[in-house]
Amino acid sequence: MMPDYKISIEIQPDSKEVDFIDKQLQDFNVGKIGNYQYTPLFLLLRDSEENVVGGLEGFIGLGWLHIANLWVAEELRGYGYGKALLLAAEQEAINRDCLNAYLFTYSFQAPKFYQHLGYEVFGELEDFPPGHRRYFLKKSLV
Repeated sequence: MMPDYKISIEIQPDSKEVDFIDKQLQDFNVGKIGNYQYTPLFLLLRDSEENVVGGLEGFIGLGWLHIANLWVAEELRGYGYGKALLLAAEQEAINRDCLNAYLFTYSFQAPKFYQHLGYEVFGELEDFPPGHRRYFLKKSLV
């Protein structure tokens, strides 16, 4: 007979328990693919007064660049700053031996922007959020 276990929903989980679960999964992954590490990548676009007017947040690991967030102030869109941030991140990823890049975006954000820069859709979810789509895109950096 199997022992009884219970599932609890934790709205504010103990950070030690979260770290424990993360470590267990990382140890499992290392056993399968070897030691790996994700390195943050952060680029900022600043105006002449050093105010942040755009930026890109990503992570590099396992030979891939993940673009997590890309934002440019609305009044600066259409001037090539988003493209410049993305291309700079890709170049840094190449310098760090990445072969590919991937990201997620919504239909109300910029899927065409990324496709114009060589990203291809490899998956999508309809009605995520309701009335929109979420796109998954990738690009070879070689």
